[in-house]
Amino acid sequence: MVILRALGPFQAVSDGRPLDLGGQRQQAVLARLLVAGGRAIPVSTLIDELWPGRPPVQALSTIQGYVSRLRRALEPGRAPREEAGVLVSAPPGYALRADLADVDVWHFEHLVKRDDAGDLEATLTRLDTALALWRGPALAEFGDLAWAQAEAQRLGDLRLIAIERRADAAVRLGRSAALIPDLEAHASAHPLREESWRLLAVALYRVGRQADALGALRRARDVLRDDLGLDLGPTLQRLEQDILGQAAHLDGPAPAAPVVARPATGVLRVVVADDQALVRTGLKVVLDSEPGLEMVAEAENGEQAIQQVQLTRPDVVLMDIQMPRLDGLAAARRILAGNDPPKVIMMTTFGTDENLYSALRAGVSGFVLKTSAPEQLIAAVRAAVAGDALIDPAVTTHLIAAFAGRQNPAAPGGLSDTEVDLVRLIARGFTNRQIAVTLAVEESEVAAEVAGLLKRLDLIDRAQLVVLAYESGLVSPGT
Repeated sequence: MVILRALGPFQAVSDGRPLDLGGQRQQAVLARLLVAGGRAIPVSTLIDELWPGRPPVQALSTIQGYVSRLRRALEPGRAPREEAGVLVSAPPGYALRADLADVDVWHFEHLVKRDDAGDLEATLTRLDTALALWRGPALAEFGDLAWAQAEAQRLGDLRLIAIERRADAAVRLGRSAALIPDLEAHASAHPLREESWRLLAVALYRVGRQADALGALRRARDVLRDDLGLDLGPTLQRLEQDILGQAAHLDGPAPAAPVVARPATGVLRVVVADDQALVRTGLKVVLDSEPGLEMVAEAENGEQAIQQVQLTRPDVVLMDIQMPRLDGLAAARRILAGNDPPKVIMMTTFGTDENLYSALRAGVSGFVLKTSAPEQLIAAVRAAVAGDALIDPAVTTHLIAAFAGRQNPAAPGGLSDTEVDLVRLIARGFTNRQIAVTLAVEESEVAAEVAGLLKRLDLIDRAQLVVLAYESGLVSPGT
């Protein structure tokens, strides 16, 4: 079975190994057929679109050679005279034959356009799965070709729709608080999309931040006026009036039914989610050998992790950042958006900067390396349950490097010099105890200062202070 991927680096994978698809122009033949969605493309069209305005003299034989080599790569076991089953002849051209689930673009589009008949939980799961298919910009290798540019734009727009529909479902389910950091980033990245501002304003209002909700709409108005000379659209104007009038329909759903309480055993209950059985086994040995800790379930992908959390109601989830079916970041967002969620600690062997940073924004309670010493893993679990956060210094260094070059850092929210120093230490992965030793103060005093900062800056939890430090430039290499 061959898996074709275009939502990120273009590749074909068989048995977990990428196939050699040849040079960029040869790959473009396969990519163009993928974009066609299974429809046949005439050879003349392929020639015109692969060499716009200047096809080589031997373009036809060149295309035929590309197709022949691609067929050998995609179906190495096919007999010489046996008909191709993936890249097939479809006179007067060629077509791609594959199952919907085996082509990420087709699978993504199907998931986004599917109807869940009002089942919001199903919508969240479906769109999490769809968005997890993205590994980077679509069709970037073929950005000099008009058809690839148009398809990349279409897919990018569809991805934004998926993000907004997922957020809308989560807001409707009463999970606004965990969404706000991501909605802020989405609105900032796409300021001309009125839906991004609507979602942010509604989420802020539903967590009791009426002034901030109105502030978001004011920012939207300023952007639209400055960039387009337009006022807010009718939907945002009505929302502004509803917020001012505290309209009842903005209050959202009634409180959810009480969740099953976690067993009061005095033991910290841990779920381990990792796609490698050896890692899960090793962590079970570490956790079960430590008094007061118990591994109550394991999962090998993000979907299983969500199910095990719902079934076992653990105190902590140790989550691999990259897993199949649903990756760790998407699963963590789902778990943290639930009622009375457990603490989530991400495990990495180094994910991308984007993944690490996005997980911080989602509100995870720490990062550890899979290669960390057992005592480091145990300390992370206990710190998370205590409301602290442990971020491995090696991970912190990796993140800081991604934010190098920020100029003129300004203390956000009018922080004092002492508070800025405290934020910097937190961002570098120091626990309260380590900060207390560094500053020669009592640990209880540090805990009180951190709690005060979180409340004053209106942050979700301690990990959000790390995000603030990176975004404002308070942390840079050497500080």
